[in-house]
Amino acid sequence: MSCTHLLYLHGFRSSPQSTKAQITLKAVGQRYPATQVLCPALAPSPKRAMQALESALAGWPTKSMAIIGSSLGGFYATYLAERYGCKAVVLNPAVFPARDLSAHLGDQQVWQDPGSHFVFERRYLDELVQMEVKAITHAQRYLAVIAKGDELLDWREMAAHYALANTVLLDGSDHALSDYTDHLDTVLNFVFN
Repeated sequence: MSCTHLLYLHGFRSSPQSTKAQITLKAVGQRYPATQVLCPALAPSPKRAMQALESALAGWPTKSMAIIGSSLGGFYATYLAERYGCKAVVLNPAVFPARDLSAHLGDQQVWQDPGSHFVFERRYLDELVQMEVKAITHAQRYLAVIAKGDELLDWREMAAHYALANTVLLDGSDHALSDYTDHLDTVLNFVFN
């Protein structure tokens, strides 16, 4: 069944204005105009972010919905895909964000809006631990796009966590996937076929 509803989840310190989000939304709007798309700003609290997402997804058809998530958004996408049984594309997904973000407590600036700040609190790390997916199920529902050149996350951890999934392993690139447009067709073909 083709995708009728698509959720895009941005990463830590990012926003719906991220380059990958905007490229994705524009392409989906042009190629699949009937698809309902949601790309919300995520609360700093993982628990609050998930509550808002679950409320927004209420009533979505799980068999024809898909999620694309980048970095921390990839972690959230995995959690939701396991819960709803839908397709997910994870772009340089965080696997152990509680560990990785423990060095980023306190005041944080949003990449796309330097005037926008939020506070990342210690209790959020526990919220992330509660959401960890120890092992994905139904690996065929996943597409992982992983850059060996990721300067923030260990590509080997990502590759191991999504070992049985459909995987695009990039020799270079970076955490932001600056070459995302080169992989957009692969992402959308997976989501919509």
